[in-house]
Amino acid sequence: MKLLSFEHQGRECFGLLRGATDIVDLTGLGYDSLRAAIAAQALHELARRAENLPAALRLADVKLRPPIPVPGKIICVGVNYGNRNEEYKDGSVAPSYPSVFPRFPASFVGHGQAVLRPPESAQLDYEGEIALVIGRRGRRIAAADAWSHIAGLTCANEGTVRDWVRHGKFNVTQGKNFESSGSMGPWMVTADAFDPAAPMTITTRVNGEQRQHDTTAHLMFAFDELIRYISIWTALEPGDVILTGTPVGAGVRFTPPRFLEPGDLVEVDVSGIGTLSNPVADEPVATVRGTPHAQ
Repeated sequence: MKLLSFEHQGRECFGLLRGATDIVDLTGLGYDSLRAAIAAQALHELARRAENLPAALRLADVKLRPPIPVPGKIICVGVNYGNRNEEYKDGSVAPSYPSVFPRFPASFVGHGQAVLRPPESAQLDYEGEIALVIGRRGRRIAAADAWSHIAGLTCANEGTVRDWVRHGKFNVTQGKNFESSGSMGPWMVTADAFDPAAPMTITTRVNGEQRQHDTTAHLMFAFDELIRYISIWTALEPGDVILTGTPVGAGVRFTPPRFLEPGDLVEVDVSGIGTLSNPVADEPVATVRGTPHAQ
């Protein structure tokens, strides 16, 4: 089942994708957002009700938002594919724990919307990832129970402003949180559509050229272990999102680096989910009293 969040005629909505292009609007059937429906454990109830509703909207009619537009938490995992660990100085030593950092909701846009390069840097990079949407609250979740806490999965481009991740000695938060620098979508596919034991494939293309390609068989910390570890120190709530890491092939690793430029098109394709596609544009900026502000 594919569920999405979108804007239509000035309203924030969510719905079910029927076929390739048709949307059944589920807003107003007792829940005002996909996050609220997940928290109420109401997804399958809504799917049953949707069987009797018309698909009155088309994808072309709406502006897609990230599947969960305003998660309570977005937790990102760094350097999680085995061959990517080798890119680092101590890459011969497997890490004992995942590397994690936060992102904020405003740093993501939906499918089809422009990912923005800020005026402060020419080093906007792409990172194709698989994102997990949490479905049930949990703290200290056992790995064996982790899949039952996943509502669904989606694609992500964890866009990174590379020079700004090096501003701090101990963190990368600045370079990971420029507004509209990343994307998620186009929809969330419910967890029951996947075999937890089957590897998933992820591919990132820039202007049609394949830059990243790998499978989750190469994750150093699998989905269940990430949920187990993260839930030790923070309760995972319905609608929280975990980005699970990116394969080798980010633009910064080329010689010379191949950063994103306005006019580029980034596509992240994940087996079983679909393709997240976003153009790249420069962030429109005006100067007010010497301080840049997005317009």
